[in-house]
Amino acid sequence: MHPTPTLLVTGGGIGIGRAVALAFGRAGHHVVVTDILEAEGEATAADIRAAGGSASFMALDVRSSARADTVVAAVLAEHGAIDTLVLNAGIAHKVPLEQLDDARWDHTLDIDLKGMFRVARAALPAMRARRRGAVVGLTSLMGLAWGWREHVHYSAAKAGVIGLVRGLAAEVAADGVRVNAVSPGYVRTAQLLSVEHSIGPEGAEQAAARVPLGRIGEPEDIADVILFLASDAARYVTGQVIVADGGLSISPQ
Repeated sequence: MHPTPTLLVTGGGIGIGRAVALAFGRAGHHVVVTDILEAEGEATAADIRAAGGSASFMALDVRSSARADTVVAAVLAEHGAIDTLVLNAGIAHKVPLEQLDDARWDHTLDIDLKGMFRVARAALPAMRARRRGAVVGLTSLMGLAWGWREHVHYSAAKAGVIGLVRGLAAEVAADGVRVNAVSPGYVRTAQLLSVEHSIGPEGAEQAAARVPLGRIGEPEDIADVILFLASDAARYVTGQVIVADGGLSISPQ
């Protein structure tokens, strides 16, 4: 086994993706931060290096199969392996049903579901050849347990992520590769705090009151679950959806 494990994370410039990158950096991984947001992605990599870790940035728009293939090939050429792949890049735009035309539907599905497939498809052959590796995809309570009004396309995509993870897990398990999903509840990200596309700061305060653990999540809460799923501590876990929501989904509203 090569001495320094390598993480590739999509959407690593902000939010949960950034927290994942920082957590893996602290844990001794070389972190390949990818994002369409180049300044933010570069900043995440720089922060990991400033803290004594190892990190690099590569621009990646997950809508491009060619770019996904190129990024994965470059990481494999330089580092020899991708030990953990975290599929995090996604968008969530509020669109009422009567305005949800084909273009808006396709845009969300192309990033939130097919974007994950593109990167996984590129990375899995090398993991299977090495007979080790972990993949974690980000789903949502809005794809697992709830619907979300004016986000039909998002809920559909995140439900699709669960099917993607289960299908991939079944296909690559015999080759020693594990594939799981994490389903966050309310997490304090720029997306959640957007008044235009999500619940906004006031909604986040109200949501915290409904969470049994008494607060909304922080990106680090989700990153630590992903770190566990990537580790040997989760060596017998595959094809699962781990819910990290402070108890929200099991508590009467």
